[in-house]
Amino acid sequence: MKERLSMWLTRSSERLETGTITAPPLKGMSYALGLILMALLPVGFYFNQTPERFNMADIDQALTREQMRPVVGTRSVATLSRLMSSLLEKPGGYLSNDVMPPSSMMDNVPNWEFGVLVQCRDFARALRNTMSRSQSQSTEDADLVTTENQFYFDSESWLIPQTESEYAKGIESLHRYLRRLGDEQRPDAQFYARADNLSIWLGEVETRLGSLSQRLSASVGKRQLDTSLAGDGAARQSTETRTDQTIKTPWLELDDVFYEARGSTFAILHLLQAVDADFADVLDKKNARVSLRQIIRELEPTQETLWSPMILNGSGFGMLANHSLVMASHISRANAAMSDLRRLLEQG
Repeated sequence: MKERLSMWLTRSSERLETGTITAPPLKGMSYALGLILMALLPVGFYFNQTPERFNMADIDQALTREQMRPVVGTRSVATLSRLMSSLLEKPGGYLSNDVMPPSSMMDNVPNWEFGVLVQCRDFARALRNTMSRSQSQSTEDADLVTTENQFYFDSESWLIPQTESEYAKGIESLHRYLRRLGDEQRPDAQFYARADNLSIWLGEVETRLGSLSQRLSASVGKRQLDTSLAGDGAARQSTETRTDQTIKTPWLELDDVFYEARGSTFAILHLLQAVDADFADVLDKKNARVSLRQIIRELEPTQETLWSPMILNGSGFGMLANHSLVMASHISRANAAMSDLRRLLEQG
């Protein structure tokens, strides 16, 4: 038996060497894998789309369809709801928590989703803490408490419970607040369009934009001095840091930061347009409306069509473009203009 087995193995190895024996299972698997990849490719292209921009006319039409009376705050709240709904209803739905291909192999749209989500969370917190309350000792709105908590649910949970279901609950509670906001019989729901409320939210946005600008600018690497304690001789920090350090975004993370910034500016643009409508009297009194609209102008180029198939990382004055630096330029100008707008609201 051993001799026969040895002879069979010898003959099989010889036939493999001469090519008379093929490996059909492996070839079949490669064919099947190729077909699967070809089938997933168009699906991936379809999923790799972000929602179209909308305007206040679209929001007003939606409020009319829902038979909601437009009052101060309804446009801002409806815009927040529309932004969160777009994450769930866009082509492919919500992708950040998908574990199956092609979604699991995509990272541009999930990073875009996270950028939108961060801004929606910040605005939901501003709604709960300041815009819906007359003073610091006033009671929080129960629906807005639920909304904020649901929007802060884990963005990558795919099973029990799914992220989509938790965000849907937050949108539902936001709709309840929106309906009460325009109901004359329910004065418990309020939106206070005051200069201090707007300034607090703009401060949050300014901080987010500053961080994004720094991360985008680090695409080519830069030397940076530590100015954390500048201006205060008594200031201290928990651990010592180097006074001179080089900061550079890893090459594989360039597109992640770029699309997160693109998603953030997408949400900020729409929220600023809503604020322009709801805080119109405050902005006009402070003569700051033109400043707000200039910020919108500065951010609009961040949503232009990207024709390159990948995010390029050319040096500052090199042959190739650097998409991250272009995005950082627009965001930095908007960030500076936002600082001036806050100063107008607080002192103008």
